[in-house]
Amino acid sequence: MISKDINERGLVILGCGKMGSALLAGWLSQGLAPQGVWILDPKPSEWLISQGVHLNKKLPENPAVVMVAVKPQLMGEALPRLQSFGSGTTLFISVAAGVTISSFEQALGASTPIVRTMPNTPASVGQGITALIGNGSATKDDMAEAELLMAAVGQTITLENEAQMDAVTGVSGSGPAYLFHMIETLAFAGEKQGLPLDIATKLARATVAGAGALAVQSNETAAQLRINVTSPNGTTQAALEVLMNEKTGLQPLITQTVAAATLRSKELSNG
Repeated sequence: MISKDINERGLVILGCGKMGSALLAGWLSQGLAPQGVWILDPKPSEWLISQGVHLNKKLPENPAVVMVAVKPQLMGEALPRLQSFGSGTTLFISVAAGVTISSFEQALGASTPIVRTMPNTPASVGQGITALIGNGSATKDDMAEAELLMAAVGQTITLENEAQMDAVTGVSGSGPAYLFHMIETLAFAGEKQGLPLDIATKLARATVAGAGALAVQSNETAAQLRINVTSPNGTTQAALEVLMNEKTGLQPLITQTVAAATLRSKELSNG
């Protein structure tokens, strides 16, 4: 449910591309009044134009929430437009990858409540997961508000410290691309074994999607689910002997993959 405070004071979105639009669609479906939304976006989509929100107009004096969803490289130009809302009761929520809380505090003031988040692209179909961390001025109520808003597009988790955000980027932020590539490679392998590529692709997509859904809905661990489908001396065991090789298997490869993404996230955050 959208809070009464947001519907009364308003919500501002700076930048409303794919992620911003996914979030807005979720909020509107949960009762956010379009007339209570102000959006600043230089190239609004046709969908956005049709929603009845205030688009590129004068902002309210004291909005409940400001969502910053512009690309990191545009942050320096965008934030000054919001400085008047800093150091007050407006909650700032960032979905800008790699932009640290300190960067917001420098522009808005350290007393400004700020929550940094990292959603991922499955948010566009309501299946995302978002990690959140607040600054020292973000109260429990502010965190609860941010979690409720981000839950509109999937699950949420709260981090212990901001440094963990780089690892989140490596696992869930960049993670969808790993799974998309898994679909590509699984389909390619099927084609090598004699399947037409379109059939192999359909099988690969459904397998990854179905296994993911089962992992989310089951109370069993991923390890136990793997064991459940592995018959002794069967086809799956033969495949897993390759995939789980300690030196050349998937675990060392994915460990390197996540480490590379985490390192790059740290580099970007440090400028």
